[in-house]
Amino acid sequence: MAKILGIFACLLIVAVDITAGILGIKAEVAQNQEKHLRLWIFECKEPSHKAFLLGLAAATLLGLSHVLASLIGGCNCNVCTQEELQKASPSRQLSLACLLFMWIILAVGLSMLVIGTIANNKSRASCGFTHHHFLSIGGVLCMVHGLFCVAYYVTSTAAFSE
Repeated sequence: MAKILGIFACLLIVAVDITAGILGIKAEVAQNQEKHLRLWIFECKEPSHKAFLLGLAAATLLGLSHVLASLIGGCNCNVCTQEELQKASPSRQLSLACLLFMWIILAVGLSMLVIGTIANNKSRASCGFTHHHFLSIGGVLCMVHGLFCVAYYVTSTAAFSE
C-alpha cells in the first residue's frame, strides 16, 4: 500500500510540475503576442494580462509541488557536518544532493517566473532593458524540478529504509 501511495504522490508532483511548466511556456507565448517596439537591447512593450495570470499560476503550482515533495520526502537532517556527510551511506548522500538541487532549481525557476510575471503587471508598462524568455525558462525549470523531486523521494525512501 505504501508503494502505491508513493507512486501516486510522485505522479501527482510530476503532473503539477509539468502543468506549471506548460503554463510558464504559454505565458511566454501570450507575452510575445503583445505589441512591442525593440531597439537593440531596449524594449517598449504593452503588458499582457493573460501572461500575468499564467505566470502567476505557474509560480503558484511550482511552490505547491515543492511543498508536496518536501513533505512526502521527509527530512534527512541527520547530516550536519562534512565528516558526517562522508560517513553517510551513498543513498543518503544522493538524497541530500537531490534535495540541494531541488532547492536550487526552485529558487532559480521561481525567480524567473516572478520576474516574467512582474514584467507583465498592468502598472509596469514602461521601456527598459529586454527581459527575454524568463517565463519559458522558468517553465522548463518547473519540469526539471519535477524530475529532482521524484529523485529526492526515491533516494530519501531508500535512505530511510536502511
